[in-house]
Amino acid sequence: KAVEKAEDDYDGAWRDLQKHDIEKIDTLVGIAASGTTPYVVGGLEKARSEGLLTACITANPSAPASSKAEYAIEVETGPEFLTGSTRMKAGTAQKMVLNMISTGIMIRLGRVLDNKMVDMQLNNAKLRERAVDMVVALSGLSEEKAEELLREKGGVRAALKSLDIG
Repeated sequence: KAVEKAEDDYDGAWRDLQKHDIEKIDTLVGIAASGTTPYVVGGLEKARSEGLLTACITANPSAPASSKAEYAIEVETGPEFLTGSTRMKAGTAQKMVLNMISTGIMIRLGRVLDNKMVDMQLNNAKLRERAVDMVVALSGLSEEKAEELLREKGGVRAALKSLDIG
């Protein structure tokens, strides 16, 4: 739930992070279009002083957040079409960067096989269909056999593992 003026609380991010059992092995990525938001800047500064790996994603070169983080990703999007509407260019660019980061993490964690995201929740028709297509492509099974195997095993990784694939 959004809290009014929370972004102005320099110590707020660190307080909020304490609710999540963070450790020195964790990484904090601060996200602020301007790179000046006190909540983000303060969180990065405290996290870095506590030994966490820190990064930031901003749309403002050389912003304060960049100097507080070990790694700064500065996406230069230029002025917004509507002044102050950072959800347009800056927010979209930051979302693209987050997608790249999360995809890279999934690859490093081994959740991708042969360029396919095999560790996914099959909780809707589209994802179940995608899972069937993956099992068919990676195993050569018919769609019917792939559906049956997925129902039995509960997921793509388990289905493929039962076939000694991946």
